[in-house]
Amino acid sequence: MGEAMVEIEAKGIEVRFDPVFGMIAELSVKRDGRVISMLHKAPWHGDKMPDDAAPHLGRLAGDFFCAPFGDASADGAPGHGWPANSSWSTIEMTREGAETIARFKLDRPAMGATLIKELRLVDDHPFLYQRHVFTGGRGESISVANHAMLNLSHGARLSFSPKRWWETPETGLETDPERGRGLLAYPARATDFHSFPRADGGMADLGRYPVGERHEDFAVGIEAPDRTLGWTAVARNQDADLYLSLRNAARLPMTMLWFSNGGRDYAPWNGRHVNVLGVEEGLNRSLLGHSARQTTHPLDAAGVPTGLMLAENGVADVRHIIGSLPWEGDGDIDRIEAAAGGLSVHPARGTAQSVPCDLSFLEL
Repeated sequence: MGEAMVEIEAKGIEVRFDPVFGMIAELSVKRDGRVISMLHKAPWHGDKMPDDAAPHLGRLAGDFFCAPFGDASADGAPGHGWPANSSWSTIEMTREGAETIARFKLDRPAMGATLIKELRLVDDHPFLYQRHVFTGGRGESISVANHAMLNLSHGARLSFSPKRWWETPETGLETDPERGRGLLAYPARATDFHSFPRADGGMADLGRYPVGERHEDFAVGIEAPDRTLGWTAVARNQDADLYLSLRNAARLPMTMLWFSNGGRDYAPWNGRHVNVLGVEEGLNRSLLGHSARQTTHPLDAAGVPTGLMLAENGVADVRHIIGSLPWEGDGDIDRIEAAAGGLSVHPARGTAQSVPCDLSFLEL
């Protein structure tokens, strides 16, 4: 696994791509005289893994694409599927005008489909534009998600585009107290992410990191009806920066949060994977614990997709934008809107900031 990182650059932004398992190992934004780098790298990165560990854990870093997301046994794959556990080959890297575009091909099929990864950078845009294109497939609906991980060692404030509700899966991530522990109730549901049920009967504020100490937890937010632009904002106030995740809310209506803060005691985790938040935007029906108990499923009744359909002779793609920028002042974001030339980011208190962004990429 000695393959070299692929360096992708445009003015004001750099990406280091790890072709071993398709990881966006680093994303650095140069803006206002600063360099912002918010993505996380596991402390055991590059070490030999236990025999029962999914391969991607050995190089766990940054952001990666999952298909299927979570349990990938339907494809005979380790957790998060072959896109996160198999190698990628470079197809091309082009520079034209203000854009750099790199394309890669997964070296084996994913659910019977050919998978292409396209990474696009634009001069002076503090964003990485990611597109994953499936050609062919088995005629099945699959779970998909991007899997960004943020280093929040100094804490953070989380804000989201409006949600129908938040819920936890049927069971927690760690159910054996000899191996790990969680904090939230499973399954549970709340409409206010600032007040989510805990297992001990209390309430947790999912908008403030850390939520607690020495725990592993997972929660899913379902986008509100009639949304177009879906967004997640994570502000590290002490570091004076802001992470943004942007998506087409109709196509990717789920924001999945992984709170990883020292709650796993077995290898390779060994209690040392701390201050990490996974912001995982996508589709995964199997992780809907509370709503899955209802008949008819409320998302089915509302026509909300919970999987990506792959067709034998079809093409399907997943588009996602991530980036970061300097951010002084209030870390609670009230709203993010399309504006001339990009985005307008409005804090709960204070002055809005305009950010260059190609929202047409999301096909809103």
